[in-house]
Amino acid sequence: MNTFSWIFLLALGASLALRLWLARRQLHNVAANRARVPDAFADSIQLEAHQKAADYTITNTLQGQLELVYNSLLLVGWTLGGGLQWLDSSWQQFGWGSIPTGVAMLISAFMIMALLELPFSVYHTFVIEERFGFNKTTLTTFIGDMAKQTLLMLILGVPLAWAALWLMQESGQLWWLYLWLLWASFSLLMLWAYPAVIAPLFNKFTLLDDENLQQRIQSLLDRCGFKSRGIYVMDGSRRSGHGNAYFTGMGQNKRIVFFDTLLKTLEVDEIEAVLAHELGHFKRKHVQKRIMTMMLMSLAGLAMLGWLIEQNWFFQGLGVQQPSNHLALLLFLMVSPVFTLFLQPLFSWFSRKHEFEADDYAATQASAADLIRALVKMYKENASTLTPDPLYSAFYDSHPPAPVRVAHLSTKTG
Repeated sequence: MNTFSWIFLLALGASLALRLWLARRQLHNVAANRARVPDAFADSIQLEAHQKAADYTITNTLQGQLELVYNSLLLVGWTLGGGLQWLDSSWQQFGWGSIPTGVAMLISAFMIMALLELPFSVYHTFVIEERFGFNKTTLTTFIGDMAKQTLLMLILGVPLAWAALWLMQESGQLWWLYLWLLWASFSLLMLWAYPAVIAPLFNKFTLLDDENLQQRIQSLLDRCGFKSRGIYVMDGSRRSGHGNAYFTGMGQNKRIVFFDTLLKTLEVDEIEAVLAHELGHFKRKHVQKRIMTMMLMSLAGLAMLGWLIEQNWFFQGLGVQQPSNHLALLLFLMVSPVFTLFLQPLFSWFSRKHEFEADDYAATQASAADLIRALVKMYKENASTLTPDPLYSAFYDSHPPAPVRVAHLSTKTG
């Protein structure tokens, strides 16, 4: 261990302590307000539904605390505990050369990580979601999804990892810039291809066949100047009772997708209002801003890695005695979240700001009152807490807390 080892442990301990403290605040605040529905929702959400949301939030937060501790211990085991060094040494014995060995190391490490996190996913799906009436996933579907995800990782991950390691080895001191160009191109390609190629592997998408709703939606799209490849309904009820709506794709490959569960819950006016909110993200260029932010962050990260890869203390401080390009990538991906946690509330703030802007736009194209009714139904159906802890919400939540969002929209109803 060296100085960086202790810096890493202190940063990991501080981030773990902070996140556990925020979780305790969330648990306390939700439990303290469980017995009474907030006044703004007293006429629309019954006490039983409010308490279900509180219990669901508390249960998920408790599991989240266990995962935080578990993942922190795993991170120490992978690094200072010698896990990555042992796995790398095991692959080195085959004598395949630096790039094939690196690809094997990267893919196997990610697969092992997924397996180590699998118990929490199984418990959440088949225990917590089942207990609260949300789970529709069968064991066959769950295993099938895992198999498809693994196959996708191999089909996409192997050539991407190979290209990345080749660039790191062959393109000189500016390898990090060329690698960033590769990653940016791949990310944009995936955004474009996801709706038509990847998403249909997991869900069935059918064109919306409700003529009245289709006409209302098309009229809204025309007013907003939005063109898409179609309005689709996704069989979300095959896996979960949760409902949602979203845009996907980019360029000429954009799609509007509604969960079938959402269409069963909302009235036509409310669906139009929800769509107007999503269109607000498009009109305010939120997607482009998020993509640009992601690109800049990845560029800064790879530039930092370009410097760290030359520092022996970086590898030795994280339990690696034989530096290599693939281990540099793995270490950076695993450890950087510990040191960038302070950015989380900033990203959350920007995301909530975008949600307010999209709500404001929706109020000009549809009815703010309809959007409020839709949101309240979605809070109820998804068992979303109405009383999150303010600090916890400010740190993590991408959407404004329910009372704040509804109060903001209420000023637009006049």
